[in-house]
Amino acid sequence: MDETFLERALELAERGRGSTHPNPIVGAVVVAGGEVVGEGWHRRKGDEHAETIALAAAGERARGATVYVTLEPCAHHGDTPPCTDALIAAGVARVVAGQRDPNPKVVGGGLERLRSAGIEAEEATGELAFRCRQQIEEWRTWVARGRPFVTYKVAVSLDGRVSVPGRRWVSGEESRRLVHVLRAASDAVAVGMGTVRWDAPRLDARDVPTPRGQPRRLAFGRGPLPEGSELELRSGPLEDELAELAAEGVQSLLLEGGPTLAAAFLERGLVDKILAFVAPTLSGAGPGMLAGLPDPVELRRLQARRVGEDVLLQAYVHEP
Repeated sequence: MDETFLERALELAERGRGSTHPNPIVGAVVVAGGEVVGEGWHRRKGDEHAETIALAAAGERARGATVYVTLEPCAHHGDTPPCTDALIAAGVARVVAGQRDPNPKVVGGGLERLRSAGIEAEEATGELAFRCRQQIEEWRTWVARGRPFVTYKVAVSLDGRVSVPGRRWVSGEESRRLVHVLRAASDAVAVGMGTVRWDAPRLDARDVPTPRGQPRRLAFGRGPLPEGSELELRSGPLEDELAELAAEGVQSLLLEGGPTLAAAFLERGLVDKILAFVAPTLSGAGPGMLAGLPDPVELRRLQARRVGEDVLLQAYVHEP
């Protein structure tokens, strides 16, 4: 039964996708007598949080109810008062949080505050808990690690080459369109200077909705940039550059660089997720997807799905 209501909270949270930045998306459901009596989701920074909206919808039926929320309720003052205070005042009996707040200054504080007030408070476990963390993986990394969540995107032939002789593109049209969707959902997109000199990429999101505008477009490496380039050069050590980007509010970075840059990020433990578009083609020539990676990198939670004629492989280096 808990799974059903937490699933609903995940669905509600998605309604805030694209409008809550830099806050995470959060959904909440109030249940009394096995019936949903209140729902809410965080709509945008500065607005009420999901829990208080759901409690207001439930009204008096919140007393003695169970509240399901995708993220641990806050116990501190920010743009809004603490959600823990609202839950206590409403007289709820139980709170199920999909995950703890990963902020080192906050983690566990909301649940402990509820327990101290006599409310049964628990954290979800298993696959559903992972999905709650996955839903806000970029924000979690930004808060906990002080750097953007880095996704390495690459298109390869079936024999692992990043180019196919006589063809401009390795992957198909549907895969290339999905890449533009990924760009639109990212705070920043980056390549290395080798890719800049070879391809002169624009790195913008084209022919897809961009409700948050275009991502920042970066080039890692030593300049100068070609004349007329609209990319932003980042030439310092990778860790320092990522920390600086995080301080500027960049929570997600889509890495589209070539094999050398990808290996440099992986060697330093700076890649969190890999998206590999595998085309049904044997190239037989050209560079592989990584260049000079000194040690193996273990991947977790491998998934595969069709995208047009290609297969998209997704795996984590660092799980959220």
